[in-house]
Amino acid sequence: MLDLPRGDGRLHLRGIAAAASFLACLALAIPVSLPAQVRARALGLAPGVFAPGPRNAITDVAGVRVGHATVSNGDSIRTGVTAIVPHGGDLFRDRVPAALHVGNGFGKLLGVTQVRELGEIETPILLTCTLCIWPAGDALAQWMLAKPENAAVRSINPIVGETNDGALNATRSRAGIGHAVVEALSTADTGVVAEGSVGAGHGTVMFGWKGGIGTASRRLPATLGGYTVGILVQGNYGGVLQMAGVPIGQLLGRYAFQRDVAPDFGRPSGPGDAQAEHGDGSCMIVIATDAPMLARNLERLGARAIMGLARTGSSASNGSGDYVLAFSTAARVRRNPDAALAASEELGNDAMSALFQAVTEATEEALYNALLMATPVSSRAGTVRPLPVDSVRPLLRARGIGTSR
Repeated sequence: MLDLPRGDGRLHLRGIAAAASFLACLALAIPVSLPAQVRARALGLAPGVFAPGPRNAITDVAGVRVGHATVSNGDSIRTGVTAIVPHGGDLFRDRVPAALHVGNGFGKLLGVTQVRELGEIETPILLTCTLCIWPAGDALAQWMLAKPENAAVRSINPIVGETNDGALNATRSRAGIGHAVVEALSTADTGVVAEGSVGAGHGTVMFGWKGGIGTASRRLPATLGGYTVGILVQGNYGGVLQMAGVPIGQLLGRYAFQRDVAPDFGRPSGPGDAQAEHGDGSCMIVIATDAPMLARNLERLGARAIMGLARTGSSASNGSGDYVLAFSTAARVRRNPDAALAASEELGNDAMSALFQAVTEATEEALYNALLMATPVSSRAGTVRPLPVDSVRPLLRARGIGTSR
């Protein structure tokens, strides 16, 4: 079994059997000639007015770490785990304020009632496949309980989000997920974040094309506090794709409800088209910021991420579970569960507007990156190919977006 790429994309193989299985999976999942992967800015897609951080990633928020583990086995398992770790300390005793915003609630999100009740999280955040949240949650709880400092802890609230990668993945089979959780957590780091068909994005689909993991960030100028906002998305949804307002999906002839408005389109031809037919799917969005805020304003921040999702052409269909988890890493708002009295300094409401703008911009760009950085993935169900960059580039240029290359 191919057990699991690190965040830097290197593969860990265990034994001769694993190596042989890996080669078989590689032949199935990755064509010999891959299309060029580009991030959104290489096409001139730079939403908004604020500048990104140095990596243009969620790890631009100091201390935030990301790790991936991709599970690709046989001809049918195409899934994985992505871990977001808010800081490098003791998360159980140095908890970060957090909030949930639900755009559309068709989905499963483990641990959220406690997040809504207490306004904080005590574990890393995991993303995985729709039927994997329970084994992933158990593995995360075991990982936390195994820490020496947690020897006396009797309750852990793991946070696990999901999207349904069943178009490519045999989602009923959850083999290897527990090991993938440990791999994603142990390899998480603060560097460049791998994007596209990795980790929890390995089997996902966006707008009928290959989806995946995407990330972006925005850094406010000093006059607005100098705060950083970072976004990480697990894109697996549909609709009518648009990029910077250009109706890419319609121009390329692939969009939701196409059979209804263009009857000569015919039936869906593959797993990607079938999933996108009515815009169904899901999207997980994770927001990290170093701006000091508590749950109330973090929830307001999460609501603005849905605006970035809408800009890409999603209408949050009935079958789309669209969730946003937001947390603040600011030391002045962290919480110790043993403290009898908590004192925090948080931003005032009037200071939130620039952060709302930054989140909207970064979410839109992160979703573009998830599409543009994806690579083809094949399984027994068929092959889902990426958005054709060479076809998108002239459509954007015709609207004055990007360079002439």
